[in-house]
Amino acid sequence: MTSAAIITAVKIETQSVHRLYDNWGKLILPNDGQEYYECSFTDAGGHEHRIITAQQNTMGMTAAASLSEKIINAFRPEYLIMCGIAAGLGTEADHLYDDVMIPDIVWDYSAGKFISPDKASITFGNIGFQPRPRSIALDAGIADIIRSLKGKTEFELHIGPMACGSAVIANREAIETRIRSVMPETLGLDMESYGIFYAAENSSQPKPKAIVIKSICDYADSQKSDQYQKFAAYTSSEFTKCLLENHLPFQDG
Repeated sequence: MTSAAIITAVKIETQSVHRLYDNWGKLILPNDGQEYYECSFTDAGGHEHRIITAQQNTMGMTAAASLSEKIINAFRPEYLIMCGIAAGLGTEADHLYDDVMIPDIVWDYSAGKFISPDKASITFGNIGFQPRPRSIALDAGIADIIRSLKGKTEFELHIGPMACGSAVIANREAIETRIRSVMPETLGLDMESYGIFYAAENSSQPKPKAIVIKSICDYADSQKSDQYQKFAAYTSSEFTKCLLENHLPFQDG
């Protein structure tokens, strides 16, 4: 069994993951055009583990679920991890650029029904939307491990719900209307997390445990830019390494 698989959505995330170790090797599977990379690492207990990593061909939930399914079927990882960058929905006073977010719940904020505005809980002018959010929880044991690390590592960690949808949002009014009105405690927003969790939960046995680790690169507002993406990708990948090497239990030691 492969100990872990790390999925990324964009090149800057992939580059950061590849910098974690210097023994990556390219891996091509028969009848599969996807590029995979594999390497090994030694954990704090001296046990060696295998990692697989791959980047989605495009952003979004569909691509995340598709790649996750291929990785699960081909490599049977014990942990299916996505690390990278995402929008933070807190204030800059509470959640800083490059802080690490680990969702204990991922939910699809785009699920729902467009209806007449007079019958809707959310309205956009003459359009009404009735949300029907679908959510999947992080494994309870992993959630306990993450919570136990708060304040005990070099990383600033935030644990809470993460919203996932098919569109990039750079408007705080849209955040308040579509997300905060449904789940006020939501701490982050991305386009892939629900697809990762969905694929893991609905895979054949043995099912991997899904973990999403994303660092804040913007606040989903009008100031959204690429300025902090590189450092955010760095902190998320470095925390992933810290978790793998020091804190996650593995079946093979």
